[in-house]
Amino acid sequence: MTTAYINRIATGVPPHDVHTAFVTYAQSLFERDDRRSLALKRMIERAGIEHRYSYLTPAADSGGPALDADSFYVRGHFPNTAARIRLFEARAPDLATTTIEGLELGADRDRITHLLITSCTGLSAPGVDLDVIERCGLPTSIERTSIGFMGCCAAINALRLARHIVRSEPTARVLVVNLELCTLHFQETTDLAQLLCFLLFSDGCAACLVTAEPQGVALGDFKAMILPDTRKLMAWNIRDFGFDMVLSGEVPAAIYEAVRACSNEILAAAPAASIDLWAIHPGGRTILDAVQAALGLAPAALAASRDVLRRYGNMSSATVMFVLKALMRSAAKGAHGCAMSFGPGLVAETMTFSVAA
Repeated sequence: MTTAYINRIATGVPPHDVHTAFVTYAQSLFERDDRRSLALKRMIERAGIEHRYSYLTPAADSGGPALDADSFYVRGHFPNTAARIRLFEARAPDLATTTIEGLELGADRDRITHLLITSCTGLSAPGVDLDVIERCGLPTSIERTSIGFMGCCAAINALRLARHIVRSEPTARVLVVNLELCTLHFQETTDLAQLLCFLLFSDGCAACLVTAEPQGVALGDFKAMILPDTRKLMAWNIRDFGFDMVLSGEVPAAIYEAVRACSNEILAAAPAASIDLWAIHPGGRTILDAVQAALGLAPAALAASRDVLRRYGNMSSATVMFVLKALMRSAAKGAHGCAMSFGPGLVAETMTFSVAA
C-alpha cells in the first residue's frame, strides 16, 4: 500500500498584529462594571496569547469609535455579513497565494494534480480555489475540492482526503491549503463568552504538499470521534452580522472526558508512551490543559502547541499545521507523532504520523 507524506509545510499570516488593540477595546466595554472587568482581565491573563494577526490595521486611537484604521469595526455599527464576505473575497486570495509561494514549488507547480482548500470563515463562487490556480500558475486541469465549515478540525480532514488520493493514485501531488480570516467575524457584545472568541481567534493560512515521495512526515492512521451530547457546546452559524461562534466553557471538560475515555481507541496503533511528537490544535489554553491531563503528558510535550497559541492565537483550521511545521523543523528521523484537533459537533479528529528516515 502506497504511503502518503507531507513533504513540506508553509505558513503565513496577515501583516497587522491586532491583539493589543482588540484587548483594549474589550476592556473598554466594562469600564463601569468592576466585576465583569475583573473577570475579563483574568481571561486575558490566562489565555496564553500575545499576538494575533489580521488584515485590519489597528486604529491610531485605541479609545476612539473605530477599532481599525479603515473603520470596518465601529462601535455601534459593526458590519453586516455581506461586508465581511466582501473583505474575505478581497483578502483571502492574497494570503493563500503568499503562503503557497512559501512552498517554493518552482517548476514542480506544473505537476500538482489536486487542490484541497479548507475554510470556515468565507465562501463565494467562483472562489479562492480558482484565484489560487490563476495566481500561482497551477494547471487548469487540476482537480479541486473545497472543504467548508468544518471548523478547527478541517485540516486533518483534508490530510485524510489527500492520503486517500495518493494511495489510490501514487503519482498524485496534492496541494492542501487551510485558509482562515477569523477576525472578520467578531461580534459587538458584552457577553463574556462571546468576548472569549473575540480574544482568541485570528487569521492565518497553511499550505502543504502531500505526495508518495518519502520526504517529511508519513501519514499514518486517522480516527474521527463524535462526542455524545456535546452538540450545543460549539457552533458556527451564519447570521446577519457575520458568522456567529458559540464556544461553551464546558468544551475543555468534554474534551478531557472524551480523550481520557477513548485514548486506547485513538492511539490503538501507537500508544501514548511511544509518541515523541504531539501536534495538538491549540484551540485555547484550557483545551491544551485538558488534553495534557487526559493523556498524562509531561508539560513539555505540548510546548509547540502552546508556542503557536502564544504567537498567533487560534487560526481555526490552519493552526494545527503551524504546530506540525514547528515540530518538523527539529524532529529526529523515525520519530512518531500524533496530531489532534477539535471542531463543532463536538468532533475530535486524530492522525498519527512518523518522520521520514
